[in-house]
Amino acid sequence: MSENNNVDYPGIVNLIWHRQLDFSQLLNYASQLEGVGLNGLVAVLYQTWLKRNDTPYTPFAWFNLGALLFSEGDTEGAGEAYEKALERLPGFVQPRFNLGLVRERQGRLDEAAEHWRLVEQHASAENPDERAVLLAALNNLGRMQERRKEYGEALAALERSLALDPTQTDVLHHWIFVRARQCLWPVYSPPAGVDPELMRASTSALALLSLSDDPEKQLATARRYAARKIPADLPALAPAKGYGHERIRIGYCSSDFCLHPVSMLTVELFELHDREKFEIYGFCWSPEDGSALRQRVVSAFDHYVKIGELNEEASARLIREHEIDILIDLHGQTSGARMNMLAMRPAPIQITYLGLPATTGIPGIDYVIADRFLIPEEYAGYYSEKPIYLPDVYQASDRKRLCAPAPTRKACGLPAKGFVFCSFNNNYKYTSEVFTAWMNILRRVPGSVLWLLSDNPWAEVNLRREAEARGIDPGRLFFAERAAPENYLARYALPGLFLDTFPFNAGTTANDALWMGLPVLTLSGRAFASRMAGALLTAAALPELITYDLKAYEDKAVELATTRGACLRLRKRLEAVRENGVLFDMPRLVRNLEKELLGLAEGLKAEGSR
Repeated sequence: MSENNNVDYPGIVNLIWHRQLDFSQLLNYASQLEGVGLNGLVAVLYQTWLKRNDTPYTPFAWFNLGALLFSEGDTEGAGEAYEKALERLPGFVQPRFNLGLVRERQGRLDEAAEHWRLVEQHASAENPDERAVLLAALNNLGRMQERRKEYGEALAALERSLALDPTQTDVLHHWIFVRARQCLWPVYSPPAGVDPELMRASTSALALLSLSDDPEKQLATARRYAARKIPADLPALAPAKGYGHERIRIGYCSSDFCLHPVSMLTVELFELHDREKFEIYGFCWSPEDGSALRQRVVSAFDHYVKIGELNEEASARLIREHEIDILIDLHGQTSGARMNMLAMRPAPIQITYLGLPATTGIPGIDYVIADRFLIPEEYAGYYSEKPIYLPDVYQASDRKRLCAPAPTRKACGLPAKGFVFCSFNNNYKYTSEVFTAWMNILRRVPGSVLWLLSDNPWAEVNLRREAEARGIDPGRLFFAERAAPENYLARYALPGLFLDTFPFNAGTTANDALWMGLPVLTLSGRAFASRMAGALLTAAALPELITYDLKAYEDKAVELATTRGACLRLRKRLEAVRENGVLFDMPRLVRNLEKELLGLAEGLKAEGSR
């Protein structure tokens, strides 16, 4: 090896030992070694040099060693190296930033945030190298605070970053969603220096669902983001004509095989698949949350494969090795998605389901599971995937979900009397226009109250302020803290009517409400996200609860709340739906889905025999 690379490695170590190799020479040899993949030897050279030398370059050697160890997965060693660099040169911002990454990887999030704040204090925006580190520190701080639901602090960090560089599309992407989560309206209110067009173009596919009901815009946004994130030259791994297995191998992939709405909907689907015809795989990069739901999901797969430690390419190659016939993505463009993995086409047929209620725009995803209300044929052209139409309803349900005894109004902090409207959707689904309709409804139904999800304190403050601005006593708004699934379901015994959001409807939440017998009033539009609750109500044979404009929505809510017995009669009908209707008939849905999957597999087999 020494001869092939013209490098005398023992001689280099000897020079280092005798303190005859300066820092620039060390960098040169380290670069050569890294170029041939000998990172372990590079680490040894740095460690030896650091033991035998003490020069002004020592902090930089410690920094390089830390970066190398971090890339090799040695977070403990990397942290020690960065600390050594900072001992020698406290104002050295690069190792300070990287030490934040180490602490985040180790789960020491408060320490990570503190390191990034120190970078902000000491980095100079006038120095090009330090400016880049400063932006990275602010962006990581904002990202981590967003993940921890510290939305006020996250927004402030992102705005400080945008003040330095207002052209950062990924930062704007997060900034928009953080504003929506806080119910800061209008969401599109650009900071100083930000181009309004760039701001709108930077909206993520998920955030856009609450901001627009335009399926054409959603398709353009999804494709734009996918084009920015997915390399164009990724190889296609699976054979186009498939494998011809006797039992079709279905692979579900997700980072939400845990206490998450996707698993709450799909767990019984996994359990009910016909094992004589299908072999079911779960490819998982989900957190180990210890929940009973996660254990149930894991147990439902014939083969449970953890890929959390693998990168996207390695994950795709592993899926290919398992010869999966049909891969079903439960993500789309949502947090935790592995778009490159899917774009490498590890299976000959790839389908998206439930994760993102919109088109994914991801190359390699062929189909989307839908029904004819959810995606009318006239709108199918606005999807990068071809719809697979199930005959009754697209959404899976779980008939085994547990429910606690119904609480009292007093226990939930609600008034003893008065009609209770509720909307337990995530706060980012709330919009100014629909909130105005809600306040009009409260005005027209004396003594009524609105029960909302307490998602975060910033949203609560803003919603109370918005109510007051519309002439409604903020005291008529009540907020429910998040609760365990069985306690959350029990709450649905108390309200009289669920008021849906628009343009991003309730999905799992609408399913839960209807399962518990609570009528859901929805507003349907053109896009997938704005037709989810309508699809459920169509399957429940309750089309009278589907409206198509805000006035009809408002009037219908008032009518139901003020007509004696109207909501109770709807509850009775929903009891019958739960017992005998198609909405919650999971064996029927699984048979319908399997029929479609068998057709796809047979088509592939026929193609392969030609």
